[in-house]
Amino acid sequence: MIEIKHLRTLSVLRDTGSLTATANTLCLTQSALSHQLKDLEQRLGGQLFLRKTRPVRFTPEGDILLKLADEIFPRITKAEHALANLKEDAHGRLHMAIDCHSCFQWLMPALKEYQIHWPSVSLDFSSGFGFEPIPALTSGELDLVITSDIQPRNEVHYEPLFDFEMRLVVSPQSPLADKDFIEPEDILDQTMLSYPVQKNRLDVVRHFLQPANIEPKRWKQADNTLMLVQMVSADLGVAALPNWAIHDFSRQGLIVSKPLGKGLWRRLYAAIRASENQRHYLQAFFATARQQCQTHLEGIKAA
Repeated sequence: MIEIKHLRTLSVLRDTGSLTATANTLCLTQSALSHQLKDLEQRLGGQLFLRKTRPVRFTPEGDILLKLADEIFPRITKAEHALANLKEDAHGRLHMAIDCHSCFQWLMPALKEYQIHWPSVSLDFSSGFGFEPIPALTSGELDLVITSDIQPRNEVHYEPLFDFEMRLVVSPQSPLADKDFIEPEDILDQTMLSYPVQKNRLDVVRHFLQPANIEPKRWKQADNTLMLVQMVSADLGVAALPNWAIHDFSRQGLIVSKPLGKGLWRRLYAAIRASENQRHYLQAFFATARQQCQTHLEGIKAA
């Protein structure tokens, strides 16, 4: 019975204060406007406003419809914006950097699942290991950074993905394999194996060794998780790796993992520009990543 056009007409009539101005605003003839209003009043069985008053005065019936218009039109506008954004998001860009070597282990399956539902989003990668990714994010070069290292900025939003434990992996023959947990001093005479990352960006350095003012005997680098595990298994050094990245190797007996202190837990985030936090394709990526990780990774906790 009541149509959107009726509510819009009454709303414009209230704003303009006259039938002539309302007809001009709505691009209607005076006759067409009068016909529309009389038709609505006949349907409702009462007058909506008092004629020949300036400005127009509305009856209780008219006030009810104006209140309805004030409730509905903001919701319509919001829905229109959401639909427009959704259409734009369908062809969005997701240019990301992974500030975590081992994250490729879960990221690739997650992206494969994501592309099933968002096939038109353009995906690309940059290495987050040779440059500072957060400045690249804020400048627009990147759209998303996978990281556990928060650098608070008003223009950056950090979306929590999951919590994980950093553990020290040693060979089964290492004396450290018999310890219940690892203390910083246990690393003094060890060769610390790591990814090719600046030491001050490693969780084990920033949150375990550095606070105790401990430096390993020597450092060696390896390009990927499998190489690190093989070197540890051969007793060529020790390494600090996420619990989910080493689960299968520990189960096979290739390595032994030990807690760092009372447990060094970290949180993994997806960093994006704060202004784009409501993008549908970004929210969909967060949801897919969480679901895939909770399903397939061992030892993690929901953030």
